[in-house]
Parts: sequence; C-alpha cells; structure tokens
Amino acid sequence: MAVLDKKQNDKKLFLGGRLKRLRRDLGVTQARMAEELGVSPSYLNLLERNQRPVTAQILLRLADAYDLDLRSLSADDPGGGAGLEEVLADKMFADLGVSRHEAAEVAELSPGLAEAMSRLYRAYLDRGRLIDLGVFERPDGAGASEQSPTDWVRDLVGAQRNHFAELETLAESIVAQLKADPQDLGPAVRERLQTKFSVQTRIMPVEVMTGSLRRYDHHRKRLMLSETLAPASRLFGMCYQLGLMEGEAVLSDLTDRFKAPDRATRQLLKVFLDGYLAAAIMMPYEPFLAAMEASGYDIERVRPRFGVSYEQAAQRLTTLGRSGARGVPFFMMRLDAAGNISKRFAAGPFPFSRFGGACPRWNVHDSFKTPGRIVTQVIETPDAARYFTLSRTVRRVSGLHSGLEDELVVGLGCELKYVGKLVHARGLDMSAPITVEIGPSCRICERPACPQRAAAPINRTLLVEENSKSLSPFPFVL
Repeated sequence: MAVLDKKQNDKKLFLGGRLKRLRRDLGVTQARMAEELGVSPSYLNLLERNQRPVTAQILLRLADAYDLDLRSLSADDPGGGAGLEEVLADKMFADLGVSRHEAAEVAELSPGLAEAMSRLYRAYLDRGRLIDLGVFERPDGAGASEQSPTDWVRDLVGAQRNHFAELETLAESIVAQLKADPQDLGPAVRERLQTKFSVQTRIMPVEVMTGSLRRYDHHRKRLMLSETLAPASRLFGMCYQLGLMEGEAVLSDLTDRFKAPDRATRQLLKVFLDGYLAAAIMMPYEPFLAAMEASGYDIERVRPRFGVSYEQAAQRLTTLGRSGARGVPFFMMRLDAAGNISKRFAAGPFPFSRFGGACPRWNVHDSFKTPGRIVTQVIETPDAARYFTLSRTVRRVSGLHSGLEDELVVGLGCELKYVGKLVHARGLDMSAPITVEIGPSCRICERPACPQRAAAPINRTLLVEENSKSLSPFPFVL
C-alpha cells in the first residue's frame, strides 16, 4: 500500500475537485462511494465541496477500495493549473485580467472544466493553423472570426436587451411626419414612399415573385410585395422600405458602431436594425406601451389598434426598455412543431439555452394541440427563478404557393414578480402557484428523474444498471 510522505501529512489536503472527478470517472454515486469509504454521504459531499480536508485515513481507504496510486490525488500536481494559465495567456483574454491564483483555483476545484477549456483551446488553435494552410476556406473578410453571423447578431441584440434608443427616436420622427392614424398607417406609408422617394408599391402574383415575399427593384424604383402576405406583413414590408430610405444614415452609423466582424454579419445586422425600425414605426413606443399597460398586456385586444399581427406585437413587447418608461421585460421564442427555434429575444432574464431548443416540460409545445388559444404556465428554472409564460400558435404564409402555411408557436414570458400587470394571470392564485420545474436544454440540464429527458447532461456520466429501470430514460451519476 502506498505510504504518504511527511510533506503530505503535515498539511491539509483539499481535493474536492479531484475526488468528484474520480467518482464520476468510476461511475459511482455519492451514496455508494460513501458506503465503501465508511463515511456518510453528507460528509463526502463536504469533501467534494472543499468544506472539509481529505484526511490520511480517507486517502488510504480510497487507495484500498479503488486500487489507486495516491500520487494521482496529490495537490502538488500543477498540470491543470499550468495548462489553464497558458490558455488564459492568449490575447483574447487579456482584458479579463485572470490571475495565476484564479487559474490554479479553478483547476483545483473543477479539473474537468480546466481540461475542457484546454481541449477547446487546442482545437481552436488547430483549426486556425488548418485555415492558414488552406484546408478550410476563410470566410469573406472574416479574419479570425469563427462565430456565425446569426449567432453574432443574436448575441449583440441580447447584450443590448433588444432595445435601440436611436431607432425609437427616429421612428417617432417618421411617424410624426406621416400624420396618420395607427389603424390606417398603410396608405400614409405608401404615399410617403411615392411622393418623397418616387417608389411605387405593387402587390404581385406568386408566379412573378418566384419565391420572394418582398423585393425592391432599384432601377424601376418599385417595391413588390407578394399577394400571399397578410395585411400586417404587407404593412411591415412598406415600413421596412421606408425605414431603409428615411433612416439610411442612422442605420449605417449604428451598424458601423457595433463593428461587425465581416461583411455578411454587417449586412445581417443592418437588416435586423431596419426590421426593428419598421416595427417601431408600426407600433410607436409611447402609444404602444400605454395601450399594453392599460389592457394588462392583452395582445389580442391591442394589436387591431395598430394593424399588426399577434407575432409582431409579441416581438415588440421585448423592445420596451426605454429608460424611465420601461414595459414588462418579456422574453420571446418562436418555434415549429419539431422544436426548432427561429426567433429568440429578451428584454430581461432569459431562462433557456442560447443554443438548444426549449425544455419539453414547458407547455409551449402543447399550443399545437389548441390552435389560436392562449396557454399559460408558471415555470421554475434550476436557480429557483420563476416565470409566468403564455403561448399560442401563429400561422405564417410561405409565399411559394397560395394557401401553403406553416404553423408556429410564439411563447412569451416574464419574471413572476410582474404577474400582477398581466390580464392572463388574473384569477390565478399566484401566492402558491402550480409550478413546473424546467431546464435550459437537456444537454446542460442537471435535473434528475425527468421522464421527458432526451439526452444525458454533457458533464455527467450516464448511469446504466441492468437490474433496474429509472424514471428518466437517461439516468446519470449525480
């Protein structure tokens, strides 16, 4: 049996990270390891969290129970900390100012995380070398950016809480010049395009549009909209074109300010910002917020007043972040029957993964069973935060063939503390609501015993036992 040297006996060993990693590598639960070491599960939990030192007796029991070389658990091994320190020395992390002590502490408490970062960084360097060698094609003008244009713009919008004050001000100026009632904005926008910019607006047959919903002909100065578009979508198309022409300088300055990494990302950002401007023209900030507040955020009641669709109004709710005149900070997701997410915006906290789909326990998926009806739910995330959500189906015309439509679901939600403002929560007991525990995404959710789990967490070991069957189809070692 290995013998502990004097140096190791003279100091306290806090090996929580290594102990936890060992247990997971062995595929055993805390209860089983505690039994084999002759300690209580609660004591083992304290050891893993570095709230108790690992004694010589525990080390000897580990060596005996699992046939270990005690040197593998030595706290003097600097490998993980040194590797992480090397990663964090890269210039991309220079502004974070991570000290050697912090790197060593992370490596000690979470050696698996330190190793994961090292592997990811190694893959990043290897790919960069392969790009330099011509194995992979470098994106147009992208330089070192590996992030897709969609993800880059989505991250930027999230960082801004989906609110752009300059565009709100510009929209209010345009609306003031139009001098039109919100319910009858279309004719005023069409006339403005014609009189100021000599742009004609035409509703065109599907056959002529050849797969497009909106197209602008620069030479003929003609805006063409597909006949399959609903009135609210036609209005959006006209406001989009008007915003592009009225606000070219503001849109370009704002786009330049955010310094997109390549041409494709810059173009996508500008398209998003002009779409934001179009929505702000259709639903001016102050009147829209006032109408929502007065109605208890009843979208169906308010949207006819502005001639917009349910989805357009729902997305506009996520932009009401003006200083001194904020609305309820909603988050919004749009997804199809397969769970693919095509939109996600948030004016406040967002309880789901940025990359995966929605949790199957969120009843947003049930909306497909009750088309057109509002479905509500109170959900609780792993950090014990609670949200009130409401979902309903919307229909989107594809534009390829008349009558061909996609059914999607729009889910909205906000923190439970705002529920008193919502008409859809009236009559519900919010002092002790029925709450459904959800997670961000199966691959990163650590809730045990979930019958709807579609995959084991990526940071947990799958627990397979031939003599029992668990409630979850993917049980894992806690």
